[in-house]
Amino acid sequence: MYRLSNIKIRENLSNDEVIDYALKKYKIDKNIVKEVYIYKKSIDARDKNDILYNYSIDVELSKNVNIKDAKLVEKYDFSKIDVKRNSKYRPVIVGAGPAGLFCALILIENGLSPIIIEQGSKVEKRIEDVKKFTSLGILNSRSNVQFGEGGAGTFSDGKLTTGNSSSYSRKVLEEFVKFGAPEEILYVAKPHIGTDNLVNIVRNIREHIISKGGTFLFDTKVVDLEIKDERITAVLTEDNRKIETDSVVLAIGHSARDTFKKLLERGLKIIPKSFAVGVRIEHLQDKINIAQYGLNPKLKLPPAEYKLIYHASNGRVCYTFCMCPGGQVIASSSQENTIVTNGMSKFNRDEKNANSALLVNVNPEDCENSSNPLCGMYFQEELEKRAFKLAGENYYAPIQRLEDYLNNKKSEKIGNVIPTYMPGYTLSNLNELFPDYINDTLKESIINLDKKLKGFADSNAILTAPETRTSSPVQIVRDNQTLNSNIIGIYPCGEGAGYAGGIMTAATDGIKVAIKILEN
Repeated sequence: MYRLSNIKIRENLSNDEVIDYALKKYKIDKNIVKEVYIYKKSIDARDKNDILYNYSIDVELSKNVNIKDAKLVEKYDFSKIDVKRNSKYRPVIVGAGPAGLFCALILIENGLSPIIIEQGSKVEKRIEDVKKFTSLGILNSRSNVQFGEGGAGTFSDGKLTTGNSSSYSRKVLEEFVKFGAPEEILYVAKPHIGTDNLVNIVRNIREHIISKGGTFLFDTKVVDLEIKDERITAVLTEDNRKIETDSVVLAIGHSARDTFKKLLERGLKIIPKSFAVGVRIEHLQDKINIAQYGLNPKLKLPPAEYKLIYHASNGRVCYTFCMCPGGQVIASSSQENTIVTNGMSKFNRDEKNANSALLVNVNPEDCENSSNPLCGMYFQEELEKRAFKLAGENYYAPIQRLEDYLNNKKSEKIGNVIPTYMPGYTLSNLNELFPDYINDTLKESIINLDKKLKGFADSNAILTAPETRTSSPVQIVRDNQTLNSNIIGIYPCGEGAGYAGGIMTAATDGIKVAIKILEN
């Protein structure tokens, strides 16, 4: 397999035309091509007067030839798992987010029939619960943006970014395509699926797992664990079921606060970890496009993205996260009388506003009672309750024009950026919500980030608060080799357990845990 790199395209071409261009450039005879596909596609917008697409093409040939500047690479292959497991018990997976679902897929592929327990609802019902909350302010604390089939990532932009190129990552991408994702996620530099596609994909994954012998228990909450001699022996559910097992995967997500409390009570080793809180910042997407692409790009380009970071003078770090081009800010509470925000885009990313989390790091020592492993969780919860009160105790979110926030002045009007948060918003002063060190960091960072992305500090940009659920505030400690917690047979997994930060890394962690269960 040869990789043909640095294929620069400055016109609007189809994939087939790009491949033809690459073969001609590298003087490869089509008659010896066995297989060819796009490996990577990215945008190079460093020169606004010469924006281009940069491609890499992988081509397998029927005979060895000398291709100048081409790199020989191994063809992708997800390695076969050495299954050693011999147990009469079915593995139990708690949580049907990316970590839980991909753990189940690997177990199913290798002959096991897991039981997946999810306190939220099937994705079809979950959609209705989310609509009821965003339109009427009626919260279902069990089935919402945070809880339910597909996890928190289902109601997001569906980003599939990761810092590595392991075979696990490729496996995740191929599984998503198999269950209905657009094929372009296999090669674009910043793949995303979109909420509209994710809903169908999650349902397809579920139906596949069931067809192969897996079992889902929706609207079912695990309330306790049975542990004997430092080993897991059963999980207990709210409806008085006792499910005997020797393997429990805790793919519980970053918002499973009741479960964190119970695990601590049952003796699992939990440590606090750093997390981040802040706001959602909304701009007009057209302005972001101009800032990134210039006024008249020659190529047909997707809605522009950005990823920014600033190290403030007080030692804090401020950064953007989960940037959603052409999307909306969504109500993401999972607990009564709290406000939580997140961002969401459909696959086409064709709505008027761009939004992103703008976050400041928070350390355990910033929290009250920092010796408590759950101190960060309580910090988040308190901030969410304060936001609920600030906005009028009706599930409206507190918002503020950027200019007013910088001047510590309650907003009295909005400008040309229309807030997208539903069920509604309340003009507020967010300086009253956050501790001084967060406000100071956000303000200094916004002004300086405008130097990196012109218009970021637009006076009419809208800040919606708070964004608190970007990552888990805890880590459930596990052994690096076996991936067991201090209780044998309990496998902390994914974002909630502190081992992932998004759909992709959660899914790959689910694969890693499944392999350990199979090999044990």
